[in-house]
Amino acid sequence: MNKKTIYSLLLIAALILVLTPQVVVLALGDPGAGAGMPQDLQSIVGNFADNLGLMSGGLSIIAFIVAGIMFLTATGNPSRMTIAKGALIAAVIGIIILALSGTADTFVGGMFT
Repeated sequence: MNKKTIYSLLLIAALILVLTPQVVVLALGDPGAGAGMPQDLQSIVGNFADNLGLMSGGLSIIAFIVAGIMFLTATGNPSRMTIAKGALIAAVIGIIILALSGTADTFVGGMFT
């Protein structure tokens, strides 16, 4: 594997290690805040999914901004423009998938109730 792939995998692993405990705390609730712990599995999974979606949305917006900066700093270099265009398309696809995931959840939930 090349260095870029290794750095990408290390970044993903670091993000998972940093964000997962925070998502779990948000899903279970903060016992010190007086909210209490959710009692049923459905509310825990729902809180977890909601907070994970919010964090994913934030990361998608950051990816969109980074792709825009890459585009601005390409300075007319065709190879850098191609890389920036690919990153911008990937960021937009990620945002669209996140937007449609909430709709899909509602649609599938409506089919089975």
